[in-house]
Amino acid sequence: MIMVISFILALLPIIWLIAALTALKMPGYKACPIALALSFLIVIGLWKMPILDSITAILEGAAMSLWPIIIVIIAAVFTYNVCIHTGYMEIIKKMLAGVTRDKRVLVLIIAWGFGGFMEGMAGFGTAIAIPASMLWALGFDPVLSAIVCLIANSTPTAFGSIGIPTTTLSKVTGLNVASLSVDTVIQLAPIIILTPYILVLLTAKSKKAFKGVGLITLISGLSFVIPEYLVAKYVGPELPVVIGSVSSMFCTILAAKLFERKDISPEFAMDAVATNNISKNKALTAWLPFILIFIFLLGTSNLVKPVNSFLAQFKSSVQIYTGEGGTPYSFAWLSTPGLWIILAGFIGGIAQGAKFTKLCAIFKDTVLQMMKTIVTIMSIIAASKLMGYSGMIASIADMFVKLTGSFYPLFSPFLGSIGSFVTGSGTSASVLFGGLQAETANVLNLNSSWLAAANTAGATAGKMISPQSIAIAVGATALESKENLLLKGVIKYCAIFIILMGIISYFGAQFL
Repeated sequence: MIMVISFILALLPIIWLIAALTALKMPGYKACPIALALSFLIVIGLWKMPILDSITAILEGAAMSLWPIIIVIIAAVFTYNVCIHTGYMEIIKKMLAGVTRDKRVLVLIIAWGFGGFMEGMAGFGTAIAIPASMLWALGFDPVLSAIVCLIANSTPTAFGSIGIPTTTLSKVTGLNVASLSVDTVIQLAPIIILTPYILVLLTAKSKKAFKGVGLITLISGLSFVIPEYLVAKYVGPELPVVIGSVSSMFCTILAAKLFERKDISPEFAMDAVATNNISKNKALTAWLPFILIFIFLLGTSNLVKPVNSFLAQFKSSVQIYTGEGGTPYSFAWLSTPGLWIILAGFIGGIAQGAKFTKLCAIFKDTVLQMMKTIVTIMSIIAASKLMGYSGMIASIADMFVKLTGSFYPLFSPFLGSIGSFVTGSGTSASVLFGGLQAETANVLNLNSSWLAAANTAGATAGKMISPQSIAIAVGATALESKENLLLKGVIKYCAIFIILMGIISYFGAQFL
């Protein structure tokens, strides 16, 4: 009985967030601080967590949110604002319209392909913020721009930031990283193929959604998942999404050139844009900030170990959380993606003709523009740290295992989705529940690698409804106080993904 009560009380902050953002239509910058306050009262009054430990847990969450997460979001929106100020976003719009005038194909290229690439390279919100702001700049409805990028960002999360969620899962569980990588891709494969169809359906809002683009949509999904599987199997967890997304972008563009109908229905077509007067130099200048982002993020990633190791030396470790199990939190000053995106924005902006003083003013305005988003993200990450350190999340997991019994594999992805919903991170979901999944598999005499991978698969679905992810999308598309619209727009697809993953996890566990 005590365990049941603890389970229900531990769920209260999560229940509050869902109710506040949907039924009450409360903006995130108000709902999330209340969730934090509720968590604080519960851990102090019922979990008997010392006040000092509770406060320092909150401070650690706030610090983690500022660096590296919030700095990335500010950097992405800053880069977008620079391109708007200089007028070069119009050039990008013209060039993309030169590839295709079909909005459905543009969503596949930008939200799915380019968004997957940004997740694979950097993560930390870049895969939502930058593609969503680009679609918005191209004239897409801001709500649609945010929703398709939230959904597109789901499956790539498993191998985001050069494979960190999966490599972390391997370290937490002690399982072979190659097996985890392959099992994760196998479980995600049907969802990876399905996602482009969902994106096209949402963009078209019509029964004729796939008219003229059905084959292109299939190619977009297959050209992502096949390379992703091969790289996961033969190379490792660092590059599956990077290679898969680049392959998908290339194949989608090629398929559009080969198979796209000339008579695009007006309801799916962007306004005609003259593209024949764009010189190579002007095109290069327009894309320069994003080219630099690619170069900087690739050059400072784990793929270039000498540079990455050198930059990693510049860090400050601070013991923030005072309770048992606390470890020093490290501020990586030079190896964080946000810093390099800001640098790319400044260099690209100067190349585009903006003065340094004006760029500084744009950066200041961007920070002010993002204040509500900053409050939202700081609150939710602080709450997740508090719930983790206090044992609230452990209470949820323990009860969950007891309730499901032999049907546990069916619900294993759901547990992973709770981890990413609360923390906004596939990596954190691996840390929270990865060990539990592997241990439960051993108790049930099931394949531990398969169930641990199910945790990661579920985390990718929970990522799209995470308040942190929604706050990033809100900030990128200027939809302050519209979090409820985004949550309602993606939650049914999150549920579909989790159900499908649960079925795959369950039947796979019976035969492996």
